[in-house]
Amino acid sequence: PADRDDTLTLLFLCCHPALSPASQIALTLRAVGGLTTAEIARAYFVPEPTMASRISRAKQRIKAAGSEFTMPVGQDRADRLRVVLHVLYVIFNEGYTASSGDRLRRDDLAAEAIRLTRLLHRLLPDDGAVAGLLALMLLTDARRAARTGPHGELIPLDEQDRSRWDRGRIVEGVALVTDAMTRSTLGPYQLQAAIAALHDEAPSTGETDWRQINTLYKILERLSPNPMASLNRAVAVAMIDGPQAGLALLDHLAADDRITDHHRLHAVRAHLLEMAGDHPAAREYYHRAAHGTSSLTERRYLETRAARLTPRPASG
Repeated sequence: PADRDDTLTLLFLCCHPALSPASQIALTLRAVGGLTTAEIARAYFVPEPTMASRISRAKQRIKAAGSEFTMPVGQDRADRLRVVLHVLYVIFNEGYTASSGDRLRRDDLAAEAIRLTRLLHRLLPDDGAVAGLLALMLLTDARRAARTGPHGELIPLDEQDRSRWDRGRIVEGVALVTDAMTRSTLGPYQLQAAIAALHDEAPSTGETDWRQINTLYKILERLSPNPMASLNRAVAVAMIDGPQAGLALLDHLAADDRITDHHRLHAVRAHLLEMAGDHPAAREYYHRAAHGTSSLTERRYLETRAARLTPRPASG
C-alpha cells in the first residue's frame, strides 16, 4: 500500500531478529525517532560511549545480515511489533516530558511518535495493542497546551485549566480505547489508555473516578509489573483512602531497587506528605526530587513547591 512508507519499513528493519532487544530499541530511537545518542543513553541509564558503540554494532549486524527486507509475518511480526511499539512509547514519553534540558516538552518527538503510531494503526487496524498505544498517546497529548504556563513552567494535572485540553483528541482516544478493550486481549497500552481516558473525561481532580483508576492499575501491575504503575496507584489510593494509605504503599515500593532513589518516587512522597500536612518532610522530599531530575523545568517546579512550604519568619 502507498501508506506503507519508508519510515515504517525502517521501523521494522531496525527491529531485525539478528539484534538484541536493547539494540533494536537503541537503533530505532536513533535512526527513526531522531533522539540523540545522549538522550537514548540517559533513557537506559548507560554511559553515552556505551550506547554509541551499541548503535554502531547494531548497524553493522543488519548490514551483515543482508539488507533485503520484506514485512515480517506471523510470530516474527508479533515479536518485532512488540519492540516497535515499545520504541514508539519511549519516543513519545521523551517528547511529552523531556528527560533533560530547559524545555518540559519536545513537541517534535511527540508528534513524530503519534504520526508513526497512526501509520501503524492504519496498516494493522485490528491490533489492540497498536490501537491502545495510539489512544494512550492522544489522550495524554490532549493535555499538552495546559501543562505549561506563560513562562514554560510546569502545571500539574490537578491545577490545569481543563478547558484548554484538546477535546478532539480526547474523543478520538476514548473511541479507540473503548473499541480496543472490547475487541482485543487486554494489554498494558489499552489499560494505560483507559486510565488516561478517566482523567481526561473528569471535570476535576475531585470528580475523577479514582476507584476505577485504582482497579485498572491493579490489573496493570499483575499483567505488566512496573514500579511506575505502582507509584501512580499510590496516588489513586491516597485520593480514595487518604495520604497515609498512599504513603504506606510507597514504603513498600521503596524496597524496589529500580525506583529506590528515583526522583518521581521522591516527588510523589513529597506530594502525599504535603497532603498529610507534614510540611517539613514534604519540603525535604521536594528538594530530593529536584536534585534527582535532569529536567530544568521539573527542577524549578519541585523547588517552587518546596519554597511554598518554607515557614516565613515572623515579622517585627
